[in-house]
Amino acid sequence: MATNDSSISKLPLKEIPGGYGVPFLGAMKDRYDFHYNQGTDEFFRSRMNKYDSTVYRTNVPPGPFNARNSKVVVLVDAVSFRILFDNSQVDKDSRFEGTYMSSPNFNGGYKVCAFLDTTDSKHATLKGLILSTLARLHDKIIPIFTSTISGMFTNLEKELSEKGTSNFNPLNDNMSFEYIFRLFCNGKTPTDTSLGTNGPKAADKWVFFQLAPITSLGLKFVPNFIEDLVLHTFPLPYFLVKREHQKLYNAFYNSLGPILDEAEKLGLKRDEACHNFVFLAGFNSYGGLKVFYPSLIKWIGTGGPTLHSRLAKEIRAAVKEAGGVTLAAIEKMTLVKSVVYETLRMDPPVAFQCAKARKNIIVSNHDSSFLIKKDELIFGYQPLATKDPKVFKNPEEFNPDRFIGDGEKLLEYVYWSNGEETVDPTVNDKQCPGKDLIVLLGRLMVVEFFLRYDTFELEFGKFLLGSKVTFKSVTKATS
Repeated sequence: MATNDSSISKLPLKEIPGGYGVPFLGAMKDRYDFHYNQGTDEFFRSRMNKYDSTVYRTNVPPGPFNARNSKVVVLVDAVSFRILFDNSQVDKDSRFEGTYMSSPNFNGGYKVCAFLDTTDSKHATLKGLILSTLARLHDKIIPIFTSTISGMFTNLEKELSEKGTSNFNPLNDNMSFEYIFRLFCNGKTPTDTSLGTNGPKAADKWVFFQLAPITSLGLKFVPNFIEDLVLHTFPLPYFLVKREHQKLYNAFYNSLGPILDEAEKLGLKRDEACHNFVFLAGFNSYGGLKVFYPSLIKWIGTGGPTLHSRLAKEIRAAVKEAGGVTLAAIEKMTLVKSVVYETLRMDPPVAFQCAKARKNIIVSNHDSSFLIKKDELIFGYQPLATKDPKVFKNPEEFNPDRFIGDGEKLLEYVYWSNGEETVDPTVNDKQCPGKDLIVLLGRLMVVEFFLRYDTFELEFGKFLLGSKVTFKSVTKATS
């Protein structure tokens, strides 16, 4: 019998509470609770409270007919959640999006690396290519970012001057897509390709069609049953987004030359490698920044002028000492680093992790142990696991200093990358290969922002899978 932690496997063994209800109807009820009656966070939180357990049974979306099996064991604490990272005990084949998998047609007919289990021989080859590519691009990350983001700030100030407010999300989308494209494509911009200025919109549509089964648009004028029928009941057909996807593919294929050359040396077909990098760039990287950056700005905004002043002081002093924005300067910015990690703890860009038990497993939380049987689905809801009150003090509060000094010890409980923050991704695991890149890009956003501005005011709300941020004012740097 396997266990997720030998030191706590002696905790009392309890039956996993919860249930799945009447076949089909139970799954439908839970889907409506998730999307319409309760909302995502309350869906998982209410069941945790109802069963007085951070490990319980329920159905999760999308259910019929997008997913063959909606019955899962949910994990919502920081201890039990870790079983999802143990690839000797869980199988993640086709589980990247949750209990369902979108059609391979969205990726040229291939099952890209994100959907492969670690036991698949191709997983190590593809992830190795991605990791080696990111390593080679290391010296380009900062200069390409600083040259790309300046245009975003220019447009932000222009909108504030003309309209009195500025919607950060579309500005961020344009900047993030251009940056990721330039990083992987030898500095070439999307406007140098057939994509023109339509790259973000093409990527948004392509990603949305894949995530529609677990997404709600929140449109008040569309009855819930209509949205549920259209988005959640059957897979959206690829042909409706084929044109946009083909444009994305063509732009990357014609611009990824050295990376595709390296892929061929590893025995991969150029088109398969390209589809993997379209997914990495368009879904993982751009899609992640589309959610992450608004969340980062939102939480910094809630800190007000006091936090802004501290960040500006730390950033400007380090940059002045280094003579510019360098990796060495960024490493000295402990507050910036903590703010980025705290954002990833509060709002992990990917909320769900899913896997299938390879064998009977004993999983333990803080208080008890539970038997998960072979082939049962395990489903982690990360925004609760990383707000575990037995690990984090005042877990629902944004604390910019949480990971400074001794607080760094808590980084092992930050799981946004599908792994512990203190662990580096390898070809033998499912941790995000761009883990360090995303953290660095978060820190760069904060650095570039406070080199230009002293403080700012904003409004924020919910937008699809992330936050909507609207700037009301920015105060330019005075020192």
